[in-house]
Amino acid sequence: MTKRIKGSCTTVLVGKKASADGSTIIARNEDGAAPLEPQKFVVINPDDQPRHYQSVLSPFQIDLPDDPMRYTSTPNAIETNGIWAAAGINSDNVAMTATETITSNSRILGVDPLNPDGIGEEDITTIVLPYIHSARDGVKRLGALLEKYGTYEMNAMAFSDKDEVWYFESIGGHHWAAIRIPDDAYVIAPNRLNIDDYDFKSDDTLYAKDLPDLIEKYHLNPDPDQVDLRHIFGSATIKDTRYNNPRAWYGQLYFNPEFDTDPLDQDLPFICQTDHKISIEDVKFVLSSHYQNTPYDAYGSLGSKEEKKLFRPIGINRNQELHILQIRNDVPKEIAAIHWLAFGPNTFNSVVPFYANVTDTPEAYKGTTGECDTTKAYWLTSTMALIGDANFSLYEDQENIFEETSVAACRNIQIKTDAAAKDQSNLQQYLEGVNQQMSDLTMANAEKLLGQMLALGEPQMKLQYTLHD
Repeated sequence: MTKRIKGSCTTVLVGKKASADGSTIIARNEDGAAPLEPQKFVVINPDDQPRHYQSVLSPFQIDLPDDPMRYTSTPNAIETNGIWAAAGINSDNVAMTATETITSNSRILGVDPLNPDGIGEEDITTIVLPYIHSARDGVKRLGALLEKYGTYEMNAMAFSDKDEVWYFESIGGHHWAAIRIPDDAYVIAPNRLNIDDYDFKSDDTLYAKDLPDLIEKYHLNPDPDQVDLRHIFGSATIKDTRYNNPRAWYGQLYFNPEFDTDPLDQDLPFICQTDHKISIEDVKFVLSSHYQNTPYDAYGSLGSKEEKKLFRPIGINRNQELHILQIRNDVPKEIAAIHWLAFGPNTFNSVVPFYANVTDTPEAYKGTTGECDTTKAYWLTSTMALIGDANFSLYEDQENIFEETSVAACRNIQIKTDAAAKDQSNLQQYLEGVNQQMSDLTMANAEKLLGQMLALGEPQMKLQYTLHD
């Protein structure tokens, strides 16, 4: 059976002492194999969660526990190839994003081959997120599943709760390693095995129990004096220098402009610290970026035609959805979990801070289908991105205003909602109404932007003629 892989995502992780408001943040672009792959935003209530799960792309099946928690989810709108739940936050305020497709090498794949009958990105969120009560729980459950059933692809996942952020990478067909991201740190992780320095004796690492012995038995470590998982299990290919490393380089340069690094560098650091407290807006900028103010920006004026095509950007036409999963520490737990979300190419969308403690989602984000319908967020964003791509500089100011205005309005609603939440007799119903309000205003602002783009763009059309020509 042919597997379908989304393999082009970018992950950003932020510890609670590195964020502007003390929240933990895990975020990712979900990038499809093709430009159009409609997504939707739903809540999976306990009665909707399967008790027996069957994969579509492999023979894998499993009986699931009978006590699932409610969770938000961003699955494919068309489920021919399975659910692909991608990301969500459960009712215990534990967040998960899955997956970042990563690289490997022939040495570990020779030792531990991939299992074509195992689990993959299609399955992972659905069989893990409803059953975990902490980020560390998520690592342990996923690790146990991976060891038992194996996987047919290399993937990285992230988990968070109000205190911890964990990053998990699969290794070969049945092995894995995870690391707790320090509270004062951030991570930019493209499509490669990313974990570098690793301490098997640390309380901040978890791994398949035989992983250290595996490294020693099969002589997998190329370094005489360190354990660097990227060197042992990952790649350092020409493709990495064009497709992966530059994305990490640009994200790190945004947070640490003092870094003297190169986009071709195979050993860019994994865990980074910055004096700059990181906001949701910072994360969104990085996940929408295309090498602005460098010669490599496809929309910029600094580089040559060849330089503009040299490196794969983070913001790309294959962005399908962007989630920023935030667990806050300065509000009551009932309103602490925020599933920030945007659909379509990130150059022309705006994130919405949806409260996760709900049982339903707004129709413009829930009701996506495979047919173009600009009353739905996914299709409206995709339409604007296509028009905007033809002459980005013409529309850039309007898009920036749209995004700033929309996020500011949503933040204002959020501030008022946080203050009023304690007085609500039916909090979930109240939060569902707030989510609808934020959806409505963002969609209205997007429609306004589309109108502005039409007004700016139509005079530029080539199919025109006047008597004075």
